[in-house]
Parts: sequence; structure tokens; C-alpha cells
Amino acid sequence: MKMISIETPRLILRPLLHSDLDGMWELDSNPNVHRFLGNNPVNDREFLINIISHVQKQVEENGFGRFAVELKETGEFVGWAGLKLVKEPLNGKLEYVDVGYRLLERFWNRGIGFESAWHSLDYGFKALNLKEIYASAQVENRASNRILQKCGMTKIHEYEENGLNLNEYRIATKEWEGI
Repeated sequence: MKMISIETPRLILRPLLHSDLDGMWELDSNPNVHRFLGNNPVNDREFLINIISHVQKQVEENGFGRFAVELKETGEFVGWAGLKLVKEPLNGKLEYVDVGYRLLERFWNRGIGFESAWHSLDYGFKALNLKEIYASAQVENRASNRILQKCGMTKIHEYEENGLNLNEYRIATKEWEGI
């Protein structure tokens, strides 16, 4: 299965490309963006080239992955969002699907995180027939916690990973269908 593009009222979520490198650099070299990601902004463009290749490989192997997010009106790169098959164990799960998003700082507080997360979840449940999707957000990251809750996800517990206190969220098909 090939990953398709998703169109929302304001956005296009499409496969991440190497031509997105400049946008990815602006995103991941920004210390403010990494405030709730362990305060470790990227300082090597080659690292991001490898990340893009890795995401493309995940899409090829799994049929889904993270999307580049662009404004429909201008085609401008605003960040990434989407689903990811996580194969590292976490809180008793050996493998799970995670929804995530990361936006350029200049696009914060415009509802883009919610819009892209919502449509990623919808794609996961309706197109991929997933049974459940998880997400994590640093406890102190009010904006991300609010987005996940607004998407109908339920906080299932707090945990610590790499020195960060995180909330773990989950939503199942039946809950999604009830929204």
C-alpha cells in the first residue's frame, strides 16, 4: 500500500521529500521547537537527510508514516504530522502506532497541530483500519496535551523516558467512531 496525500480544509499532508530539507532544518534546529523534546535541537543537516530517508523507508515498509504538512493555499512547508509504527517496546506494548506532529514556530497557535493530528487519526482508522493509536506528550507541554485531548484521546498514564515526564494517550476505533 502506498501512502496517499490527505487534504484538510487548510492543509495538504503528503509524503516527506528530500526537497523538504530546508523546512526540516528550520523546524528542527529551533531550540523553541525542541523545548518539550529534550532540548536537543538538530545542528547537522546530514542528520535530517537521514531522517527523511528513514521516514521514506518506513512508508515503503509499512504503507504509512509521517507526512509533510503544507498550507494548501501557498504550498508552504509548515512541519510534519502523521502516523508511525513504533517497534521499540513502551509500557508493555511491543509494537504500536503513534500519532505525532511538529510545526514551525511561526505556525503555532493556528489550529494546524489539531487539524493535522485529527486527519491523521481519521486516516489511520478509516483507511488503514487500525484498532488503536497512541501518542505521548511531555507533561508540561500544555498545547500538545490539549491537542491530543481535543482529538478524543484519553490519557492512560504518566511515565518517564530519557529524563522526560510524559503523558501517554490512546484512542481505539470504537471511541473514534463515537466522536
